[in-house]
Amino acid sequence: MRAAAADSADLQRRYFAANAGLILGVGHRIADALRAGSKVLTFGNGGSAADAQHFAAELVGRYLKDRAAWPAIALTTDTSILTAVANDFGYDAVFRRQVEALGRKGDVAVVTSTSVRCANVVTSLAKAREMGLVTIGMTGQGGGKLAGQVDYLIDVPSPATPRIQEVHGLVIHVLCAIVEEAIAG
Repeated sequence: MRAAAADSADLQRRYFAANAGLILGVGHRIADALRAGSKVLTFGNGGSAADAQHFAAELVGRYLKDRAAWPAIALTTDTSILTAVANDFGYDAVFRRQVEALGRKGDVAVVTSTSVRCANVVTSLAKAREMGLVTIGMTGQGGGKLAGQVDYLIDVPSPATPRIQEVHGLVIHVLCAIVEEAIAG
C-alpha cells in the first residue's frame, strides 16, 4: 500500500515537472475553444470512460468556482446510442458516430486511454481530425497508435495502468483549474 502511494506520488511529481508547459498549453487551448462557443467531447473505455465523464462533469458543473456552465459531453454515457451503434455498426464505431453527429470544427475531442490499443478510440480521433476538431490524447505507455495522430499528446510514462489513471485524474483537475482561471478569473 505504501509503495503504491509512493510510486504514484513520485510519478505525478516527475510527470508535472517535465510537462507543466504542455498541460498549461492544453488548458489554454480548451479555454480558447470554450470562449469561442465550441464544446468538449470526451470518451474512453472502462476506467477511462469514468475519467471522460468526470472531465465533462467538472466543465458542465463546476470545478472550484461558481461560474457559467460550459458545453462538454461524455460520449460514454448514452447507453441507447452506445448499444444501437455497437449493434448496427460494430463497437469500433460507438464514439466515431457520435463525433460525426455532435462534433463541429473548433470543438475539442479528448480521449483517455491507458492502453491505446482500442480501435474505437483511434478511429474516433481520426474522424475528429478529419472534421477539424482539436484532438487531445491522454495516454500511457508511449501513446501507442495515438502518438503523432493527435494535436496534443498527454502521455504518462508508466507501464502500470493504475499509476497512469492516477496521473490522468490529476491532469483532469489541473486542466479544469487552468480553464476556470482563464475564463472565469
